[in-house]
Amino acid sequence: MLSFARRLLTLPFDGVEARFAAPPLFCGIRSCVLGKAELGADAWIGGSVCIRADGHFIRIGDRFWIGDRSTVHIAHDLHPAIVGNRVTVGRNSVVHACTVGEDCVIEDDVVILDASVVGEGVLIEAGSLVLGASELSAGSVYAGAPATRVRSLDRSELDERRARVQRLGSHLAWSSSSQASVPDTTFAALTAELSGQIEIGAGASVFFGCDLSAGGGRIVIGENTNIQDNTVISCSGGDAVIGRDTTLGHNVRVGTCRIGHRALIGIGAVLADATVVEEDVLVGAGATTSPGQTLESGWFWAGRPARAIAPLDERKRLMMARTIEQYCGYARSFRVLQLRAGANGRALQSSLSD
Repeated sequence: MLSFARRLLTLPFDGVEARFAAPPLFCGIRSCVLGKAELGADAWIGGSVCIRADGHFIRIGDRFWIGDRSTVHIAHDLHPAIVGNRVTVGRNSVVHACTVGEDCVIEDDVVILDASVVGEGVLIEAGSLVLGASELSAGSVYAGAPATRVRSLDRSELDERRARVQRLGSHLAWSSSSQASVPDTTFAALTAELSGQIEIGAGASVFFGCDLSAGGGRIVIGENTNIQDNTVISCSGGDAVIGRDTTLGHNVRVGTCRIGHRALIGIGAVLADATVVEEDVLVGAGATTSPGQTLESGWFWAGRPARAIAPLDERKRLMMARTIEQYCGYARSFRVLQLRAGANGRALQSSLSD
């Protein structure tokens, strides 16, 4: 359904509806709160925010502030996302399957990975990557990729950084470009924007808040490939071609490039123009590539810029295959839910843009 001034998309998952202690103070365009999520009072939700509680639950406290294009998600059947009171999350950040204590400030372009525990009153500086299962000490500043403790901070500095993050508000607006045609054999979220020449293979999915703009080129997405929440693919005079059975994680940024079959591009990664990712490649969360870089098959690549870290072992290959299975299942479920919510989805899409 649509609620809160017709800006926020809410859908159940496994029969569970999102719960709000009170209507948010603000909702930007193209945002959604889905499934087993609970939000406290006085929330401020920027544009193209995705809070998606499908394979586990999300619990968020009072006075939560989250900026444009940020994502909160879970780890399927493994870890929920739990966020305390008075937490601020900046723009284009991902809080994934972790626990965040009260009074924290997470700046722009931050990724926090699974099973991490962030203590109370922590500041995570812009561009940081918190590796999985990290423990961040209360009252501290963390920065870097991977994020490490820099120093202690006092409450006045924390409040100043919070105000700085929140000062810009929300700036996303609806695109005037037309929506690309999406075959019935695929899933495209109602809050995703697809424009230009886009070809989507059977069983593929484009999740919530994604922005796919083919420009003068093409975007080609292979069968059973999933493009996760708030990923942006933007072609500048060329094509972006993505193979089958491939995953692009949350908040990935992709230019004109080629990505092979059975690859996984980790959360928050950035692939520069003319990047070539060969088949059977795992790209770590927060990694970046240089223009024209080739990531060779059979390796785990990570870093800024990305470098080959280790050959793919059986455990990583199994994880990559399971991600495809999970997202094909998510896509089937959300496609049905969208159809139930608004006939063939067109009426609901129109309402979202009001």
